[in-house]
Amino acid sequence: MRRKTKIVLAITFMVAVLVLAFSYIYISELLRQRVTTARESAAQLTANLAYLAANAAPDLSSTKVDTTNPEATRRAVAYYLSTDRDLNNFLESVVGTWPIIYDAAIVDSDGKAILHTNPDLVGKLVPDRPDFHLVENARFRRQFRMVYNPPTVYDVRIPLQLDGARFGSIRVGVSTVFLKNELTPRLQQAVIFSSIAILLSLILAAGLSNIALGPLEQINRSLDSVTAGGADAVGEPEAGHDEYGLVSLKIAHLGRQMRDAKEIFSALKDNVDQIMGNLQDGLMLFTRDSRVVLVSASVEKFLGRPRRELLGQVARGIFSPDSEFGALLLQSFDRRSPISPREIEFPSGKRVQISLDFIREKETQIGALLTMRDAESVRRIEDEIEMSRRLSANGRITRGVAHEVKNPINAIVLHLQLLQGKLHEVDPATRRHMDIIGSEIHRLDRVVQILVDFTRPRDLHLEETDLRRLLEDGVQLAEPDASRHGVTIVSEFPSQPLTVKVDTDFIKQAILNVVLNGVQAMPEGGKLTVSARREDDMVVTEIRDQGSGIPADAQDKIFELYFTTKKEGTGIGLAQTYQILQWHYGSVDFESVLGQGTTFRLRLPLVQSRSNALQEAATRS
Repeated sequence: MRRKTKIVLAITFMVAVLVLAFSYIYISELLRQRVTTARESAAQLTANLAYLAANAAPDLSSTKVDTTNPEATRRAVAYYLSTDRDLNNFLESVVGTWPIIYDAAIVDSDGKAILHTNPDLVGKLVPDRPDFHLVENARFRRQFRMVYNPPTVYDVRIPLQLDGARFGSIRVGVSTVFLKNELTPRLQQAVIFSSIAILLSLILAAGLSNIALGPLEQINRSLDSVTAGGADAVGEPEAGHDEYGLVSLKIAHLGRQMRDAKEIFSALKDNVDQIMGNLQDGLMLFTRDSRVVLVSASVEKFLGRPRRELLGQVARGIFSPDSEFGALLLQSFDRRSPISPREIEFPSGKRVQISLDFIREKETQIGALLTMRDAESVRRIEDEIEMSRRLSANGRITRGVAHEVKNPINAIVLHLQLLQGKLHEVDPATRRHMDIIGSEIHRLDRVVQILVDFTRPRDLHLEETDLRRLLEDGVQLAEPDASRHGVTIVSEFPSQPLTVKVDTDFIKQAILNVVLNGVQAMPEGGKLTVSARREDDMVVTEIRDQGSGIPADAQDKIFELYFTTKKEGTGIGLAQTYQILQWHYGSVDFESVLGQGTTFRLRLPLVQSRSNALQEAATRS
């Protein structure tokens, strides 16, 4: 209900209560006055009748009436009273003259009517009726009920004396019907007056509320404008510095502050949404009462529910106590105890690393942060970090060894040439040994140069290209070697382009290394499948062979420099592929099953994704 309506009803109620109170007092006084007037009128009438009866009654001692005989006395008095012209005329005029008088009678001591306004009751016993004092002395509500209840006649009486002795009484009946007839028009006027007063109070209340609450409506419109973002629409007060003007100034000031805060919040929210959308970890931020207020995009793949269904819900409405994960979280929320990083198996079978931290400010808990990480991804990242560390260490060692070996090799070559120049005539056997020494020194020099090239930082010549073309080139380069081994290469590429920004020579070399490795893994022939697909913001290239697979004890070392399981292998190809993919913010991994073959996966970011990665790297640096 609007405040204006409440004020109108409140004012109307107060006025109505006042009107009803005054009406109550007015009606009670009106009724009491009318009852008092009726009693006084009836008392005056009885006094007049008593006076006339006293004058009409003769001195019985001077008559022949036996005063010692009560019956004779009664008959004599009744005769004189009934024959008195003034008394009878006055009695006959009572009912017509006095509107509230029902009847009047002069009754003897036995209760029989000597004179009565109703001639049929003369000489008969007049029944007793309640005294009018009961009505006069009653309280308002009882008095009102006595007047408006079923019709009743009340008596006003005085004793009648003859020669100083009580002879009878004079009774005047007052009818409540006559009282009600006289009182009702005045009560109706009072009711009409009360109704008009209440109606006027409604009009008055509406007018006063409009005058009093008019500024509030203007303030409400100003607040609506501020809420809608139109803080500049809040005008300054035209004149004066009254309360309304001061409030308007404050609202305008608050509106500008809200607009600035809203712009800052909107920008902050966009940044947070962008960050949360790019996070690989699943993050959920809870309020003090365990209600979700922030969800990263990765949470959807962990919980299998869209973010819009999670926002605003409490933890107990999201996580089921029947699962290990849900029971652990709910128990932690109930006890307000954090969860240190641990691996848990989700109902889907995926193992996830979770942690729960409670956020506190001045010893007061203000929220909680739940973090979810793919355990396999964590281990893969750790393996890649370890591999990078090993490659870096090997690179440092290799550069040192190459530097130390290069100089002696050059000296040996130089002295070998000098020796060959001095020995003009040598036997063929000696010449053959010297030629072998020279060729081996040159081969050693090539190996050292390869090591130097492998560990030396390279300048990448990046260009946008379709990865399908590079894959086709790599397959064509490997075709001769595949035909020699009896291997059939099958290509499965999508119809849409897979645009990447790479150094084409390096990526082609990385692809060729893996393809040749797959061909060499099938010495007795087979099928090598090269496929590519788009997966989110990455391009995934799969190279599957049907060889014997990689032994379990060799899988952790497969990308290490110089490690090989082949008799004629150098152990450089896969390490070089790993390094090239790292240069392009990509990755390489594999799956191998003994007796069934090996699948290598090369991941490269799409053009837009790689731009984002470069920006993040520049920001970190």
